[in-house]
Amino acid sequence: MLLRVEDLQVAFGATQVISGVDLAVAAGETLAIVGESGSGKSVTSLAVMGLLGAKGVRIAGRAEFDGQPLDLTRPGGTAKLRGDQIAMIFQEPMTSLNPAFRIGDQIAEAVLCHRSVSEVEAKGRALDIMRKVGISAPERRMRQYPHELSGGMRQRVMIAMALVNEPQLLIADEPTTALDVTIQAQILDLISRLQRDRGMAVVFITHDLGVVAQVAHRVAVMYAGRIAETGSVAQVFDDPQHPYTIGLLGSIPSLTGPRTRLTTVPGSVPSPAEMPQGCRFSTRCPFAQPKCAQQPLLREIAAGHRAACHFAPLELNFGAAA
Repeated sequence: MLLRVEDLQVAFGATQVISGVDLAVAAGETLAIVGESGSGKSVTSLAVMGLLGAKGVRIAGRAEFDGQPLDLTRPGGTAKLRGDQIAMIFQEPMTSLNPAFRIGDQIAEAVLCHRSVSEVEAKGRALDIMRKVGISAPERRMRQYPHELSGGMRQRVMIAMALVNEPQLLIADEPTTALDVTIQAQILDLISRLQRDRGMAVVFITHDLGVVAQVAHRVAVMYAGRIAETGSVAQVFDDPQHPYTIGLLGSIPSLTGPRTRLTTVPGSVPSPAEMPQGCRFSTRCPFAQPKCAQQPLLREIAAGHRAACHFAPLELNFGAAA
């Protein structure tokens, strides 16, 4: 595995927000992390990147990148890799790009931070990667500021900045959420093409299960700071084994078959300060029993397919049970 994270724990002050998360992704593979807002997807990715800061944040766990230990417990533990071997695309480029600097300078800065090259060569690399990610008229775009570009073009700039040093691992945190459907498809195709060309691993964070089916090899379903289920896309989509996963899949509209009312998952993700005892989904689960007051283990249901539910394997339909 290129990246392996075991028993990741993140606390903000006295409040535990991530508990016992295990993740692994191989070179050339796409792992999708899915779940509702508040599930802990972005916090997990920021912990891996070393971007949570030190004040009031406690991080524990073990990690390994490309066979070498990775220290996630201190802010500088990933500094040498960040932006070089591990890169990240953020959800909203306008809050990630500096409005006071030209596009070309911002991409070139990523090169200068990690490579012993001249400013002229760094800008040449910036221009080259802008062409590769499909930015039109790149010479002119190099001289423009972020506010002069469209949302889709700004997101391509973020992708160019992330890929300019040819990282082994790309973390994409909902990179298409703010884009219209046409631009979203273009960005997803671009990331997939660049991944095939470079053989890099991708961790794709999203709440859109349609995107997962399109881009991912494996999927990890997160709920309230824990992994609820993980497996290949085929295993999780065709044979979901956690009630939360079943509920998510039941909420996807279908273009074929009879018209039916979409399933909803009642309630909302609990706040980190008010987590229920035991299974964190128990307060919303139609299968909940007294046994759910104990935290279920993330156990193997089939080869490579694991679920954190006392009653897995499940054979009930979520919609019918609800």
